[in-house]
Amino acid sequence: MQEILVYIILFIAVGYLAKKYLLPKSLFASSKKSSKACGNGTNCGCS
Repeated sequence: MQEILVYIILFIAVGYLAKKYLLPKSLFASSKKSSKACGNGTNCGCS
């Protein structure tokens, strides 16, 4: 039973590291665009 838990934790850790460092961020970027236009001098609610 302990071996199974060790393999599951190892798989999760390797998957996390692969997602964080190896895979391109464009795979996980959401296609939502913000309706706020911060930085153009208007009050967009960003404070």
